[in-house]
Amino acid sequence: MKRILAALLLLALAVPVLGYRNAIADPVVRHADVGLPGWPAGTPPVRVALLADIHVQGPDLSPERMARIAEQVNAQKPDLVLIAGDFSGDRTLRTRLYSEAEIAASLKTLRAPLGIYAVLGNHDHWRDGPAMKRAVTAAGIPVLANQAIRAGPLTIAGADDIHTGNADIEALTRSAAALPGPTLVLSHSPDITPVLPPQFRLVLAGHTHCGQIVLPLVGRLATASRYGERYACGMVRETRRTTIVSAGIGNSVLPFRFGAPPDFWIVTIGPLAPVTSPR
Repeated sequence: MKRILAALLLLALAVPVLGYRNAIADPVVRHADVGLPGWPAGTPPVRVALLADIHVQGPDLSPERMARIAEQVNAQKPDLVLIAGDFSGDRTLRTRLYSEAEIAASLKTLRAPLGIYAVLGNHDHWRDGPAMKRAVTAAGIPVLANQAIRAGPLTIAGADDIHTGNADIEALTRSAAALPGPTLVLSHSPDITPVLPPQFRLVLAGHTHCGQIVLPLVGRLATASRYGERYACGMVRETRRTTIVSAGIGNSVLPFRFGAPPDFWIVTIGPLAPVTSPR
């Protein structure tokens, strides 16, 4: 009996330690190639780095660790960096809460010749959306709120967060329509995908953490999506539209991960061609 109790105690101690180690592991770099209609002839593809759910907070994701991850992103030599919101860390189980300025400063080392752009997520709005937007913008990263910008051959349509009621599809569509060329949508949550007009062929998002805790036989404990498993994780190919959902870098609720390692994506976008599976 004592041996059984000792084994159970050891297991109880080992599980959170392993979960924390998984949470602070270097992010997995995932790759995908996507073709978009209207790609300018003779224009080379664009390498887009997709980051999501930074959740800068102690102990698992300090500004110093985020700055190191930014260098890992730079090492992939992206042409463009897109950040899909949730900069804020507001978890109850934490050792430190960082200011908006400290969070934004950790991203200043990101480099991309076509620019770095972001949208806000639900946690940013719950904490202080305007303050986060000011801090990130002051760090040299424009924050898009239902508006589109041009970056090289691409138009980036940045949707504000749908879960906090800040997304405005009509405004986003009007802004994107005023700019030429192939367009992608940057959104914190993939739940915006089904309500977008059909001309938007590519959506880059986060929010779900790919479940963050995915157990054998049980699967994901939660998807954070009203569509369940449909947009839970990874590349989702539907008729005439592709949605890519990052597992994110930081953590919510608990500083643990199981079966859903942190990641960021390098999405190579070019002329319309069959979409390849992630590599």
